[in-house]
Amino acid sequence: MTDFIVDLIARGGYLGIAFLMMLENVFPPIPSEVIMGLGGMAVGRGTMQFVPLVVAGTIGTVVGNYPWYWLGRRFGYAGLKPFVDRCGRWLTVEWEDVERITRFFHERGGWVVFVFRFMPTFRTLVSLPAGMGRMPHGRFILATASGAAIWNCVLAGAGVLLDRNFRMLDRYVGPVAVALMVAMAGFYLYRVVTWTPRAER
Repeated sequence: MTDFIVDLIARGGYLGIAFLMMLENVFPPIPSEVIMGLGGMAVGRGTMQFVPLVVAGTIGTVVGNYPWYWLGRRFGYAGLKPFVDRCGRWLTVEWEDVERITRFFHERGGWVVFVFRFMPTFRTLVSLPAGMGRMPHGRFILATASGAAIWNCVLAGAGVLLDRNFRMLDRYVGPVAVALMVAMAGFYLYRVVTWTPRAER
């Protein structure tokens, strides 16, 4: 089963990796940990190369985060509230979450964009206050790309080590990978269906 999944990832090529990583930063059914981890396993099997894999994953991350940065920059703090109120169910966030991370961003500075690339919950959401705070485009892209590159190296490296050291667990790793992707997608759908604003709880 692992062979099938890894081959499927490898068949999509680096463009497929970039697309999946972009998608992961727009909405979260398939986490980057799974995408880059399986890509790392493909590297371990010789069907992909490490550096192009990390580059593709990093490009996808930057492209996926930029729309959120642009929204924040285009509509500003007040103008973004109606969008979050209207689409909060699909984002599974509400305006209080944006306010909280915006305060943290302004208190700590632009380095937060870099650090939050290592935090699954906030790595996309932090792009909004970066845009609302009119963080320079170059600094935002540099912070996003550098943080994502480091994190993607870690994930891909873990995938390489997993494939080299645990080939004997192939019959377990494959079903676990499938189950993890299905569980993530199911959890996202569950949150969308059951999510309600705090004011209505």
